[in-house]
Amino acid sequence: MYTLKEAANILGVSSSTLRRWEKEGKITSTRTSGGHRRYTTEDLSNVNKNKVKNPKMTIGYCRVSSSDQKDDLKRQVQNVSQYCTANGYSFKIVEDLGSGLNYNKKGLKELIVLIESNFLFK
Repeated sequence: MYTLKEAANILGVSSSTLRRWEKEGKITSTRTSGGHRRYTTEDLSNVNKNKVKNPKMTIGYCRVSSSDQKDDLKRQVQNVSQYCTANGYSFKIVEDLGSGLNYNKKGLKELIVLIESNFLFK
């Protein structure tokens, strides 16, 4: 589950916009016992795509398999960012740390939400 800030970042909107969308019934959330909003991948995927005014973007997915390779991850992010900038892309870098056999990764889930929500260039 994603926090308000994480969900807003994934959707490319502000936290205020996400709160407003919830009041307007455009997105649903679950509340923690402390009253904090949490959003599932499905909640984010079900956002009415016509309400999002952000331009589509290109995603760079960078992953390494262990924490020993964090420097490699930084280099990947830098290289992908430079490539996207040089080509004039509106982009977002999604990072992951962990085995390719583990599909329960935060970055991978974020990437899936972005794809399902139609926020990406095809």
